[in-house]
Amino acid sequence: MSQDIRVPDIGDFDSVEIIEVLVAAGDQVDAETALLVLESDKATMEVPSPYGGTLSEVLVAVGDKVGQGDLIARIERAADDKPAASDAQSPTQPSPEPAMQQSAESDCDVVVLGAGPGGYSAAFRAADLGLRVILVERYPVLGGVCLNVGCIPSKALLHTAHVIDQAKSLAKHGVQFGEPELDIDKLRGFKQSVVDKLTGGLQGLAKQRKVEVVHGDAAFSSPHSLSVQTQDGQREIRFAHAIVAAGSRSVVLPNLPADDDRLIDSTGALELKDVPQRMLVIGGGIIGLEMANVYAVLGSAVDVVELSDTLVPGADRDLIKPLHKHMKTILSNIWLKTKVSQVESADDGLKVSFEGDQAPQPQSYDRVLLAVGRRPNGDLINAEKAGLGVDERGFISVDRQMRTNVPHIFAIGDIVGQPMLAHKASYQGKVAAEVIAGHKTAFDAHCIPSVVYTDPEVAWVGLTEQQAKDQGIAYDKGQFPWAANGRSLGMDYQDGVTKLLFDQQSGRLLGGGAVGPNAGELVAEMGLGIEFGADAHDIGLTIHAHPTLSESVGMAAEAAAGTLTDLYIPKKNNKS
Repeated sequence: MSQDIRVPDIGDFDSVEIIEVLVAAGDQVDAETALLVLESDKATMEVPSPYGGTLSEVLVAVGDKVGQGDLIARIERAADDKPAASDAQSPTQPSPEPAMQQSAESDCDVVVLGAGPGGYSAAFRAADLGLRVILVERYPVLGGVCLNVGCIPSKALLHTAHVIDQAKSLAKHGVQFGEPELDIDKLRGFKQSVVDKLTGGLQGLAKQRKVEVVHGDAAFSSPHSLSVQTQDGQREIRFAHAIVAAGSRSVVLPNLPADDDRLIDSTGALELKDVPQRMLVIGGGIIGLEMANVYAVLGSAVDVVELSDTLVPGADRDLIKPLHKHMKTILSNIWLKTKVSQVESADDGLKVSFEGDQAPQPQSYDRVLLAVGRRPNGDLINAEKAGLGVDERGFISVDRQMRTNVPHIFAIGDIVGQPMLAHKASYQGKVAAEVIAGHKTAFDAHCIPSVVYTDPEVAWVGLTEQQAKDQGIAYDKGQFPWAANGRSLGMDYQDGVTKLLFDQQSGRLLGGGAVGPNAGELVAEMGLGIEFGADAHDIGLTIHAHPTLSESVGMAAEAAAGTLTDLYIPKKNNKS
């Protein structure tokens, strides 16, 4: 039996634009299968099929504008098909509710898979916008990898390491301390207390917002359902929309003794079971160096091996140089352009062999930390059952509204691509929640900051100098050495530098970075300058408090503008 399919009630709008057509003539569909996606200035919404059967005609295309009651398709209904719940009036009457609203069969408007910084931000923002939210998390507590076994515990340990290092450095100023006595149980307890305070706060925020939290391992069972293995058994969650915030996991190299607990990843390193006598860190990136910093100051003899020719590949080398200089004083060895070729388990340690320009003879270690990167978890969520596209690396592609190839499913954070940073995930989580709630918003950040929380810190945001060179972008650089910064000298540190890059044509800030104590705090101003299109004069004419480290940002801008008085720099252009 042939039946017309018409646009249901779309609220107060006379017409809305079709942004996606999800089916074609000849497709077999079930009742409630999404046919189209419409977008107004307030919302996106799906138009479901009121019947099951075979589509004989699809009469609209992307870009068309339609209103309530407009004919969009014809369907040959299956003989045993019953009208969908939304078709309770008559075959030609529109559904009384927009498809973006929760259907009677859904348990929630939005299910969020993963409660890390991106996931909980998405869930809380969606709840604040009036949506009914279920937040699913595999760990017993909220916060994901970042809060539980990543960013937060590592910073607690790095703070301790920094205090120990600073106390030792005061000896040359006439202040002597005895050798630190390490109570590893108390140190571990301090780290956990920081984690517990933050994760407990999240639990309270979820309760205040009436976000239902479900703990267990979850995976898609269909495009509109999620199967969660909880302690009480299997639970099926039906949803109108989903936000995938399933994060990432540590990359594991092949041919390593996976069953040897002396080979650890960053999670194992943060457990702080002991302070090994000798430790190897494979990977000289952010995670590897932060953990190397901690264990070296706590008393381990730490070696670092890195495949590339620099520490922290991706950062400008002039910013990494002071970090490399300091790390050489606290680490036993740093081997660049070198890789680990083999790790063998032995009773007296892990026997490691190396290859490369600086490869040493085989070495024996009490522990080996593998810190060579992270892999997204797109391959662990049964994405194919939802129709989600996942590439061979585990990434899920999204558009600027964080929407996947399945229009009612969104994805954020590590699982959608680099950089794998918590603050990027949080931003994207809010975007996804707002789009689902009908807001006209998108991920339009011009820059995402990166920070290495070692001693000294290294931080950068926007375009790096190397990227500008590679892309052929003409730029002017303003740079200010911390050896001329009073605050830095008062902290007994003079190897730092702050630099800013400005576009030669527009004059606008392109990027910037700094190395030194608390450098991570300085890039916020740089990021704001990039987002607002500031030029060197905008930043230089902003009065910075004196003496502060942030003052170096203003002076770097003055150096680019040719108005700096705190150093003598031959003038190229003294316009003001």
